[in-house]
Formats: sequence, C-alpha cells, structure tokens
Amino acid sequence: MKSLALAGALLAPATVYAAPDAYTVQPSCDQSALPCYTAIQPALDAAARDTSPQWITIHVAPGDYAEKPVVARSRIRLMGSGIKRTRLHFGAVAQTAGSYHRAGWGTPGSATLTINATDVIVSSLTVENTYDYLANDRLSEPARIRNPQALAVLLDIASDRVRLDRVALLGYQDTLFANGGRALVRRSLIAGNIDFIFGNGQLLIEDSEIRSRQRSEPYVTGTIQSFIAAPSTPLSQQNGIVIYRSRLTREDGVPDGAVALARPWHPTTRFADGRYADPAAVGQALFIDCYMDSHIHPDHWTTMNGTARDGTATQVFYPKDSRFFESGSFGPGAKARDTGMTWKPTRTISQIRRQIAGWAAVEPRD
Repeated sequence: MKSLALAGALLAPATVYAAPDAYTVQPSCDQSALPCYTAIQPALDAAARDTSPQWITIHVAPGDYAEKPVVARSRIRLMGSGIKRTRLHFGAVAQTAGSYHRAGWGTPGSATLTINATDVIVSSLTVENTYDYLANDRLSEPARIRNPQALAVLLDIASDRVRLDRVALLGYQDTLFANGGRALVRRSLIAGNIDFIFGNGQLLIEDSEIRSRQRSEPYVTGTIQSFIAAPSTPLSQQNGIVIYRSRLTREDGVPDGAVALARPWHPTTRFADGRYADPAAVGQALFIDCYMDSHIHPDHWTTMNGTARDGTATQVFYPKDSRFFESGSFGPGAKARDTGMTWKPTRTISQIRRQIAGWAAVEPRD
C-alpha cells in the first residue's frame, strides 16, 4: 500500500503557484495583504522577475517617495492615490547625472521616472524633479552651471504605448522628454519653463493643463523668455508633439508675451562627415483647440540655434521651416502675428489621434 501511495504521489501534478499580479508600495508594510514594498523600484524589480504576459499593477499608497525608478517590464500599471497624495520626487540635474544613463548622457540621466517598456500606464500621482533651477537661473556667468536640464519623466527609446492619466509632471527645463514611440497624456498637468515638452517621439497631450513657470533672470519687455515645446521629430515620421483641447496657463510671475509655443530643436548628431545639428530633425508641434493665456508671445513661434559644422552653436533654425501649426486657438494669447508660417497637416486631428493613441481606446485585459 505504501508503494502504491508513493507512486500516486509521484504521478500527481505539482502544485502550481500563480505569480502575483498586484503589489503594494507604502511607507510601512505591516498591514498589507498584497506583496508589499516601501519603495517603487523594488516593486518594479519584483514585477520584472515575472516573465509571463500578464499585466501587473503596482498600487502606490499616499506618501513622498524620493527615488529614481525605471519601468523596464512591459504591461505595468503604476497607480498612485491621487496627485495631491502620492508624490515621486528626485533632484538630479544633467550637469552631474550622466552616471545614471547607459551612455553617460546627463539630460536623460536626470529623469525622476524613466519608462523604457511597452504598454505602461501611470496614473494618479505627481512626478517631480526637485532640482533648484531658479537658484541656478539667478546666477551670472561663470557661476551658473551650463546644463541645468532636469527631467521629471523620460519616455526612453524602448517605450511605446505609454499612457499617463491624471498625473502632475513638475520641473523647469525639460520636464517631459518624449524619446521613444507613442505616448498619450490625458487629464494631467505638465509644468516647466524651458523646452519643457520636447523630443522626437509621438506624443499626444489632451484635456490637460500646460503651465509655464517663471524664470529668475530679469525679463525684457517684448522678448521671448521661455518655450513650451521643442520637437526634434524625424522628417520621416508623420507625428510629433500634439497638444489638443488643453489649457496653456502660467504661474504667478510669468509676464505677458514672454512664452513661445515651440522652437525647432535639431539635436547635435555625429555623421560620417562631422558632428553637427541633424538637418532631418524637422520638428512637428501642433496646438489644436487650445486655450492660451496672455503669457503667449504674439509671434507664437521662435528660432533655435544648433551646432554648425564648425562646432559652434551658430546654426539658426527657423519656425517657418519646421512643421508647426495651430488651429482653434482661443483666449487672450490666441491672436498671432503673421510670421510667414505656411506648413499645414494633411490629416485631421481625429486621424492623428488614431495614429498616435488608437491603441488606448481599448482598456488592457489580462
């Protein structure tokens, strides 16, 4: 009988333990029913050890989390408890953040939150870069650091189908870097002052607030002091940065007429014949049906310098040579002077939305 029982035990299927599909991050794990961590990165690391195709949800409780997490696993939901209750923050700056990046680049290395995966949803939290940009901005040369870029969020090169919903992204220069595939930002706040929405990715921002923040250096009336977007869209790519049905606002201290909608960023790139501004980075920025407060400069767009073939930053790129367009603008900053802008998109906003974020029409299922 013992031998029969043993044989039956050996033939019986082993018990299969399902990997958890949800984790909790909270200041203390004493009362958690789910697998629990006191920081976001360890929860992401635990999720990454699951190589199945299931979606994994990481619930982040109210609290302040001072860290620089990287989302590297696909099918992750990172869900906070509200933008006023869950805050992720870090204070890295490009000048010294190269060690955080695989290639030693300071600007992407400064990001508080990096997303480098497909099918990622981030919702209901604040992501902030706390580097004191204004203190550096008050300094004169040579005391001022040359690279004060400080990202809140990096959508890295392997990112695609990323959704940011009901989030607050706070920084000053370079708040949100779209450097990957398609991304959708909805019902959110993005705040900054210099090129604070930028990059070569396909980014749709809708039903959101785009808040310009003040500078420390004195403002000269009539000049452009800050810039909302700096797209570097490849000429071969149909879509760039699209801001739709959103509100362009300002915080206290931002003067009237001080902010441009966008300027053309041509990143310095190494080619066979030298290192200079990429001529094929013909940025696209669309502002469709947006409210514009009176901080928007009447020219709406402006130039941007890039690296010339002799290595100096003397190459000037003009907005009229870029893919910049707006329609349906309203509010005190909507009226624009004629500066010779002629480019127009050949697709409707509905078509553009489907191309960038059509995947977001269906909620993810396990």
